[in-house]
Amino acid sequence: MNCDDFTGLIFDCDGTLADTMPLHYVAWRETLARYHMDFPEDLFYSMGGFPSWIVVEDVAKLNGKRVTDTEARRISDEKEELFWHSISEVQPIHQMSDLVHKYAGIKPIAVATGGIHTICRAILKHINLLDKIPVIVTSEDVPRGKPYPDIYLEAARQLNLAPTTCLAFEDADPGIQSASAAGMQVFDVRTVHTPKRHT
Repeated sequence: MNCDDFTGLIFDCDGTLADTMPLHYVAWRETLARYHMDFPEDLFYSMGGFPSWIVVEDVAKLNGKRVTDTEARRISDEKEELFWHSISEVQPIHQMSDLVHKYAGIKPIAVATGGIHTICRAILKHINLLDKIPVIVTSEDVPRGKPYPDIYLEAARQLNLAPTTCLAFEDADPGIQSASAAGMQVFDVRTVHTPKRHT
């Protein structure tokens, strides 16, 4: 897919610009183990892009447990705190980060992530992309996270572009569904990058 055919470029963050997914999985596994919940790695990758508190709720159900919204958000905060300490280990996914460097200042660029602002900005700063991306939209900014189209629609709105003129970059099915539902063409990053698995 040729980036030159599109007016704007919108990137997911985790697993797309930054090789964070293996580190996120370790943080999830360690956090959920405290609550006697198992989180298989295949399930983790199938939920890529979901807001963290939704992940907690879904994993709890699969483990035969119930959590309140308050409990889910507290557990997701614990996971994010654990992940925060591993940000220094994050590496860029060069095929994607190179595109940002190539088109920064030439095309409108945004990030549309199921993560949260503090973590996303810290990751982008660490891999030297924060100053290249003027618009960052997270699950905190929209009423519905991925796989709903809200995040991508909001990113296009902030870029002042029609969604159909934007190319999205994603590494997980919920994110692909989100961008597609927003009317965007999507490049599947899994065709050029495979994250390290722990199992």
